[in-house]
Formats: sequence, C-alpha cells, structure tokens
Amino acid sequence: MKTSSIELNPNKLVQYLNKPASEFTKEDIIKFIKEYGIRMLNFRYIGGDGRLKALNFIIRSEEHLDTVLSTGERVDGSSLFRYIEADSSDLYVVPKYRTAFVNPFEKIPTLDLLCSYFDKDGNPLASAPENIMKKAHTALKEKTGYELNAMAELEYYIICDKAQIGIDFEAVDQRGYHEAGPFTKFEQLRKDTMLAIAEAGGFIKYGHSEVGNFTDDAHYYEQNEIEFDVTNVEDAADRLLIGKWMLRMIASQYGVTVSYAPKITVGKAGSGLHIHMKLMKDGKTATVENGGELSDAAKKAIVGCLDIAPAITAFGNTIPTSYLRLVPHQEAPTNICWGDRNRSALIRVPLGWSGDASKMITIANPNYSEDLKDYYGKQTYEFRAADGSADVYLLLAGLCVGTRHGLEMNEALDLSKKLYISVNIFKDEHKDRLAELEHLPASCYESAQALKEKKDIFMQYDVFTEGMLDGIIHSLEAYDDYQLSEKLYGKTEEIKNLVDSYIHIG
Repeated sequence: MKTSSIELNPNKLVQYLNKPASEFTKEDIIKFIKEYGIRMLNFRYIGGDGRLKALNFIIRSEEHLDTVLSTGERVDGSSLFRYIEADSSDLYVVPKYRTAFVNPFEKIPTLDLLCSYFDKDGNPLASAPENIMKKAHTALKEKTGYELNAMAELEYYIICDKAQIGIDFEAVDQRGYHEAGPFTKFEQLRKDTMLAIAEAGGFIKYGHSEVGNFTDDAHYYEQNEIEFDVTNVEDAADRLLIGKWMLRMIASQYGVTVSYAPKITVGKAGSGLHIHMKLMKDGKTATVENGGELSDAAKKAIVGCLDIAPAITAFGNTIPTSYLRLVPHQEAPTNICWGDRNRSALIRVPLGWSGDASKMITIANPNYSEDLKDYYGKQTYEFRAADGSADVYLLLAGLCVGTRHGLEMNEALDLSKKLYISVNIFKDEHKDRLAELEHLPASCYESAQALKEKKDIFMQYDVFTEGMLDGIIHSLEAYDDYQLSEKLYGKTEEIKNLVDSYIHIG
C-alpha cells in the first residue's frame, strides 16, 4: 500500500494536523503551538524592497495568542513603502494560516506566518503587490474561465573567499551545469536549503548546479538553482519569497554570500528568475490537448504575455544591471518570440511527456509492472526574461494580465504563428528572421516607456491603479540609464562598481 501524501509531507504542521496547509485553521495553529511547546511567533511580510520583514511576539497566554492570530497587528507603512505618506501610514498585517511553518533558525521554538496588508478600513491594501496579483488572477478567472498555475526557477550565485574552498577539482569556467561534488563546492548548502523550504511548505521540484562558475583574484563564484513545482499563483509567490529568505539565512550560516543579482561580472552568465506557467480550467490542465499538443488557449495566453512583455519588464527587471543580463549569447532572451524547446526564445515550451514518453520507464526497467499512465499534463511554458530584482507579486500579476489579454485577443492565433521560432535566432544564418522580431527594453528607462504604452491593459478591470503604475514608471526613469550598456562598454571598473551596488537586490 502506498504511503499517503500527508505522511510523506516534510511540513511538521501538515504531519501533526493530518491535513493539507490550505485547510489550516486558527484552532489548528493554537493546537500545534501548545503541543510542540512553541514560545514565539514571527509575522513576516514583504517590504517595498522585496525582502521579508519580521515582527516578533512572545506568547504569554492562550488568550494573547488567540488575539494575535485573530486581529493581526499594526505596522508603519511609510517605513515599508516609499509611496505611503507618514500622515496616513498605519497598516494592518494579518496572518495567513496556510503559510505557517516552524522556523528552523531560531533557538527559541518559533512559528512563522506570512501576512497580508490591510488598510485602516479593514480592506486589502489597494497598493499592496500581493493584492494586485490576486486581483489580476481573479480578473483572469472571471473574464475567461481559466486559471494560472506557476512556479519559479530560483537562480543564485554563492560568493566566497578562495581560501574557503579546496584548490583541487576546479570546475571548468562557465561549464558548471549539473556539476556534482567534488567539482561543485556548495551542493550541501543547496540541499540544506531545499529541505528547509520543503519543511516550510514549499513544493520543490529539484535543485542543481547551474552553468555559471568562475574565480577572480580573491573570490570563488558558483551558480546554483532551486526549482519549485507548479502550484496556484498565490502559493507560488509566497513560497518563493520564503525560499529566498531561507537561502540567505543558510548561506550566512555557511559564512558565504548568496546573490540573486542579474549580473555578477562582465562576460559571465547572470541569474534569471524563469517563471513556468500552466493554464488550467476546472481543475485540469488546459495547456495541452489531444494527448499532449499545445492547446489554442495556451497559444493565446503565450501571445498575450508576449504582446505586453516589454511592459512586464517593469515588474521583472527593475534595476539597471537587469539589462546587462538581457544580451545575446548569455542564456537570456532579447527578442519577443516563442518556440518549442528553444532557449533563445522569450517564452519557451520545454520538452514534455506526451506521446510515447511513458514507455521510457519500461525500457529503463524491464521488470516495470504497472499500467502506463499519461503524463502530458506536466507540460508548462516558460517566461525567461525576469530576474532576481523582480517584485514577485507584480511579476505574476503582469503574467496573469498577459494571459487574460491573450485569451481576449481576436488575432492571437494568427500572431502566435508570426512570433513562433524554430531556430536559434542568434546564429548568423538566421539574422533575417532575427531582424523581424521586436526587442525587449535595453534599460529601465525603455521599460518605463513600454509600461506607459500599455498602461490601459494593466488598468483594465481595476487590476492595477494608475497611481501605482505612474509611481513605477517614475522610479524606473529615475535611474537615468538610457543606453547604459553603450556608455559602459569597455569600462570594466565602472561596471563592477555598478554590479556591486545591487549585489543584495531582491
């Protein structure tokens, strides 16, 4: 008999309460706290800088615990977000029970919960990125009948002094993809983080060493990736944010630096934040049909995201060094197109499990005795432009808007044919095809102009407010980075200083 998913789930609350996290109640949380001797609570919520903040509570009585879990607490919004004025800055942070997890880093037994922001009237804060993401997803569901599931590939660099690692078994520069020990030095750090994320409720697909690795005179740099599994967009965002925080905490314990920055140095692969998506309807995949063929609905969704992709960079590529990554031949897209299994495309449809793929297990294992199943429902499509500077909630909101936009476009299927590529567009023999495609922005300034052009699409159905979009546009224009790549060409020291200033972004 197969072990149930509850028994195998690494989250202590899921195991103890014998129910999925989505069903956690206040009474469940209190019961767990009493049984496990939890003495502290941490409320966590995202600030304007994209980092998890913390509010700590010592539990002094069951009445006190019940009150905190029922009412949340006040915080100063003007210290968390630049656009909130000090004379009207009081906000509420209210815990989401489904996000509860035992904090693995605290000496005092502690339970952490993610929180949502509410305004003085007890309504979801209109300008909170999480709320905008929820509104974008609601509009998608109500206007089209479809839902969006998503997950992220979290790429990052580990940076340490060369003296901290052994000099033997050096990996080949920029050839670290899926490398294993002893040629990779921080495999254990990655595995420790994966387990911590899983115990906190995150769905991890896998982890591996990535392509980027190099050394300079004093430091060793190693790129890794932790890939999440597909889930609803709300949980996808929450668990990614917890994961980024946990990775930094564990790196600190190892005495090394972790960076999600889109660029680390000249001529080396930067780190992206690829988002895989799956179009859903009535609880089932709508991404493929006929046993694995990409559906017309998915093609429309892809085209909608491509149509507003230059504007989505305003949420997914938010700093000047984002655009030092989005250059040809650096494992990052530059042109607006899509394709199957094509890493030069902005949206890639990766290899799936359609057709005869299910028979592979019987070839590898001649004694395999179970009936073969269809796994074509695993198919996703991948948006490859975003990076670690992204506002995760707004990025997913933008992709929800793009999906809805594409499903409502009359000419979407015709456009999908025009934007489809089947070749590596960066090869010389395909330069004519490359010339036909539009480019992504090359700076924060250009990203701001793209957002200005597409504002109406984001404001439709009251998803984004004009004031918020104008604030983002103003912030991007303030970088004054138009033609920055051209201005910095050949100026290695200036590039290094700029990259270093954003090393802890996100």
